[in-house]
Amino acid sequence: MEMQAKKVADSRVTMTQVMSPQDANLYGNVHGGVIMKLIDVAAAVAAVRHCLGNVVTASVERLDLHEPIFIGNLVTLKASLNMVGRTSMEIGVRVEAENLRTGEIRWTASAYLTLVALGQDGRPTPVPPLVLETEQDLRRNCEAKLRREAREHAKDRARTSC
Repeated sequence: MEMQAKKVADSRVTMTQVMSPQDANLYGNVHGGVIMKLIDVAAAVAAVRHCLGNVVTASVERLDLHEPIFIGNLVTLKASLNMVGRTSMEIGVRVEAENLRTGEIRWTASAYLTLVALGQDGRPTPVPPLVLETEQDLRRNCEAKLRREAREHAKDRARTSC
């Protein structure tokens, strides 16, 4: 049975949360681990929307924390699928922080995660194909394929160098 392909827009996620004192260190900066958890949640929601099933995080390809986030900032996470494989999905997450007193919005973090869909038996299961509609969808898909090729090349080098 062939799965119905889904558009990138069908699974796109935007989450917001105000950062509070329990999220921060003694200097008022939000802990990177708090942001990492929010990124993982946003990516998982996008992946579940795409495959309509259980998912697990297989890897974090890259996580860049560009600028600090402070107590009282409104954090917005934007997650969308970049590429799908047979059972895996690459999701990109952009994190922005808004100063609610000034309205200033800053790009504070970004990440690429790979999540795997799991079937009822807890084993990887196929995911629907991804429909790329916009130039941005196509660019992100192309970049995701390049990252995947680089990972595979690095694995091959590691196997042959030891």
